[in-house]
Amino acid sequence: AGATAAGLAGVGGIAAAGAGSGLAIASRVGPTELPQTVAGFHSLVGAAAVATAVGEFLHLAPLGLLTPVSIGAIVAATYLGAITTTGSLVAFGKLNGALGSAPVSLPKRNLVNALLSAVSLWAAARMMRSPTLAVGRAALAACTAASLFVGAHATLAIGGADVPVVITCLNSASGWALCAEGFMLSSTLLTTVGALIGFSGALLTQDMCVAMNRDIGSVLFKPLKTNEGGSCEVKSYAPHTETSADALAERLLSAKSVVVVPGYGLAVAKAQYAVAEIASKLRARGVKAQFAIHPVAGRMPGQLNVLLAEAGVPYDIVLEMEEINDDFKDTDICLVVGANDTVNSAAIEDPNSIIAGMPVLHVWEAKNVIVMKRSMGAGYAGADNPVFIKDNTDMLLGDAKASCDALNAALA
Repeated sequence: AGATAAGLAGVGGIAAAGAGSGLAIASRVGPTELPQTVAGFHSLVGAAAVATAVGEFLHLAPLGLLTPVSIGAIVAATYLGAITTTGSLVAFGKLNGALGSAPVSLPKRNLVNALLSAVSLWAAARMMRSPTLAVGRAALAACTAASLFVGAHATLAIGGADVPVVITCLNSASGWALCAEGFMLSSTLLTTVGALIGFSGALLTQDMCVAMNRDIGSVLFKPLKTNEGGSCEVKSYAPHTETSADALAERLLSAKSVVVVPGYGLAVAKAQYAVAEIASKLRARGVKAQFAIHPVAGRMPGQLNVLLAEAGVPYDIVLEMEEINDDFKDTDICLVVGANDTVNSAAIEDPNSIIAGMPVLHVWEAKNVIVMKRSMGAGYAGADNPVFIKDNTDMLLGDAKASCDALNAALA
């Protein structure tokens, strides 16, 4: 009601421009860039929530139509939206490599974040006591500034393997911001959609925390201490043994069972088609070839499953960690392609490891382990991996795609 043709045309034009921009960005994004792209889009959702909240306040305040419910919804949308905006931008930077993955924070960061979050409660109380334009504008500005800082500061303090969990947590926050907008605008549709996003994001966050043997409280308020993920070298390595594509091909063809464990390195190297071809050739020779997927392999849940499905790997030979962990001891060869933290035996063997207690794939229990990896460096969490130097492990160092291509040629 009250809409004009000019107004509808303007809204339609803006929507078309946004849809076109989103399509242009998404069309250039590959599977490996999906996590940071999701984080980037979450920041836009948060910014939209803040803008809508401020706009609704500027609309209602001069008319004297602010109520305690509308003020609460405005402040909630502003708080959650601002946290989502800067938190998602920081997460984008960490996943994209623009920011280091190591935690960075002020002293007593939890106290700092709590005090700044309390500004939102103060803003709501101040606006309810004096629902005027001048008072509300100052209170809302303080709430926005404090919340923007909290989002960035809280996410900067989280590093290593916990960053993907933060993405799903921010996804949930964006949903609750949308839900607050629904209350603010009296929109049942926005409230319902926001609640769906909020709950689904929360459930996904819980699933990831369970997969890492963590809880959301420890992720947000007591993050793991890490080195700079992906760039550091292991502190001390005993001599490791290396193999070649030709030697590996002979061993694979003489094996009865092979389990391939893909990781983020496979996604970066775009080696999913080459790995799928290796498995297909082995199956054609009568070798039992399967894939083992860790719940948090890659940078977001399901990323490796999607890549393998894209390459045409049969669904029934792709097994989850709980389905296959007990089978490694009966496996002749375990071929690890670009995985590190998710196959790190230190999680079980070393109580002092930064990933101690995290459920991992027990690849070292196989009779032979072959690790395809670019270098001997640590994984994203910055943890040393003893699997690389175990007696039954051989390393095939180099780009995963190049190594898989060479292995395919040797299997021909």
